[in-house]
Amino acid sequence: MKLFPALGLLPSCALALDALSVAFSSKESSDLYEVIRRNTDIDYGCRPVILRSNNEHKLHAIVSSERLETLRRSLDPNVRVDLVHSLNKRQEEGTAPIGKGDRFKGGKVAPRGLGSRKPGEKVDLGGILNYEEVYTAMKGLAKEYGMETFTAPHLTFENQTTIGGVANKAEKIKKDKQYIYFTSGIHARERGGPDNLIYFISDLYYANKHRTGLTYGNKTYTNSQVKKVLSAGIVFMPMTNPDGVRHDQQNSNLWRKNRNPASATPGSELSVGVDLNRNFDFLWNYTKHFDPSVEPASNDPESEAFYGTAPFSEPETRNMAWVYDVFPKIRWFIDVHSAAGTLLYSWGDDTNQAFDPKQNLFNAEYDGKRGPVNDTIYQEYIDQDDWRNVALQANRTTAAMISVGGREYVPQQAVGLYPTSGASDDYSFSRWHKNKKVNKVYGYTMEFGYPTNFYPTEDEFYQNILDTNAGFMEFILTATEIGLKD
Repeated sequence: MKLFPALGLLPSCALALDALSVAFSSKESSDLYEVIRRNTDIDYGCRPVILRSNNEHKLHAIVSSERLETLRRSLDPNVRVDLVHSLNKRQEEGTAPIGKGDRFKGGKVAPRGLGSRKPGEKVDLGGILNYEEVYTAMKGLAKEYGMETFTAPHLTFENQTTIGGVANKAEKIKKDKQYIYFTSGIHARERGGPDNLIYFISDLYYANKHRTGLTYGNKTYTNSQVKKVLSAGIVFMPMTNPDGVRHDQQNSNLWRKNRNPASATPGSELSVGVDLNRNFDFLWNYTKHFDPSVEPASNDPESEAFYGTAPFSEPETRNMAWVYDVFPKIRWFIDVHSAAGTLLYSWGDDTNQAFDPKQNLFNAEYDGKRGPVNDTIYQEYIDQDDWRNVALQANRTTAAMISVGGREYVPQQAVGLYPTSGASDDYSFSRWHKNKKVNKVYGYTMEFGYPTNFYPTEDEFYQNILDTNAGFMEFILTATEIGLKD
């Protein structure tokens, strides 16, 4: 899945000269499935996601101008492809800036989010957090509120550390009392993810300290609800791919992967790095587990979906999995991404079904049959109660995000019309299915923002914070209602 194959290699210091955001449209979703199946080299963002709009379905992607013209000549007559915008022109017109310097003064100043502000208060957050400010923001939260922080054990290829925090009402953190786990920044180009988490946690602490509620657009939460959310115990890692984030911020080249060059071809910048969200131990060996007609990941290092050399080959994914060992009672997980406007729940490899337990990801009898979502040869088993829980959570969370007043969000099963392997949400849910001694975790992918708008405008950046933070509040409140424990 090369990013702009018609242009050759992406320059390391800038976007391709004619990077275009496009939308495929058709009345029938099956037509868009065929687009994906026949064009696996196109960059569909985080993953191919089909969204319903009025009386038709849409699929967003990034292509070159040359590829766009080729597609217009070759597509089925039932499918049209339209230009949404030029990513370069969008940059020129003003995306949210990356912060300069250190607004948190090495941790002496704590961040404060948008939900704890007074109605009508003008707020200047100072742009998107630069990668160094993610670290100092965490120090600021620790200094101001006594938040416990931790450093994950595995250094990245560029010897950066991955940090996390534990937000809880209790003064002394008990590792078996943390039930919520949030991560972001796994895909470097999806700007604003770390900000969404850091400002959310800062809002919770501020509101708890000052005995106030939180307001996100048209959505309001009471101080009692703030305390309930903090009491659930939140473990979070705001920047799980620090090498990639630093590289993307320094070069503005839509960098997605980490920076591990182990599989790279000399002279090929695109072949550097691994797609971390295809590197988890969930049906990782897709050529074995999936039908040959689908490609849920890629074994081509130049692909944006390159899955690495083995499950958990990357320190970043090992760090994310390590959290489950340290905080064994985690029950609910969200990996924060952009940009599609949806909340995805398991499974991501095939269509859900609750009638045949033998059709499950560990049954070798179905190897080579998973993936096609329009057939009945294989469908992924999920317990009916679990299915009800994950769908209810997705519906309530997206309803809260919609009520903020910014845009529409869609709850849907992760497979959509196309499968994925090695993803963080499915790995989290699959752990218990493999080993009943570990805690069952309901895993989700939250896609904030607008399709392929990885570099949001300043207005979109602020709106994304409001949307996601209301979603986080609702997610945790719903989790407490459905259940934090067995």
